[in-house]
Amino acid sequence: MKNVLVPLAQGFEEAEFVGIVDVLRRAQLNVIVASLDDSFLVKGANNIEIQAQIAIKDVNMTSLDAIALAGGFEGMQNLSKSDSILKIIQHLHTNNKIVAAICASPIVLNKAGVIQGDFTCYPGCEDGLSGNRINKAVVINKNVVTSAGPATAILFGLTLVKLLCGEETYQALYEGLQVPLAQSFI
Repeated sequence: MKNVLVPLAQGFEEAEFVGIVDVLRRAQLNVIVASLDDSFLVKGANNIEIQAQIAIKDVNMTSLDAIALAGGFEGMQNLSKSDSILKIIQHLHTNNKIVAAICASPIVLNKAGVIQGDFTCYPGCEDGLSGNRINKAVVINKNVVTSAGPATAILFGLTLVKLLCGEETYQALYEGLQVPLAQSFI
């Protein structure tokens, strides 16, 4: 079973976090929800609290296949201040594992030195980042996956499923989550 770290930082964007974790768990991936410290109950940007399973200091980074960062401006700031998060991102990137971020959190990937070339993020968060912001829901650039914001969280999660589990699992979830119907609404 593949292991995906989804860290929880005070001020995280709840819709993104839940969308990512839900889709990854539907794909039978082992999702590790880790807090940045020993406070396992973490409050999001909209005052919704989520319970972490483990502290980041207790995560074995060599067992990870991917990391996925939810956004939220305060959450992103807290993630970017965590040396543990930056080291995990760098380790995974060096080992050609998936490093992924949505909304404001590509800023964290940039701080870790892994943003190069095309990426996406919440509009305005690209200021000062390396690379070229593309106005798309999800951008895959080698092992770096980025996404634009709350409404793209399910698509972001599905992209990670495709990369980690393959086309068959991706297609089953894509249909099961009614993505075609949602896209016809737009």
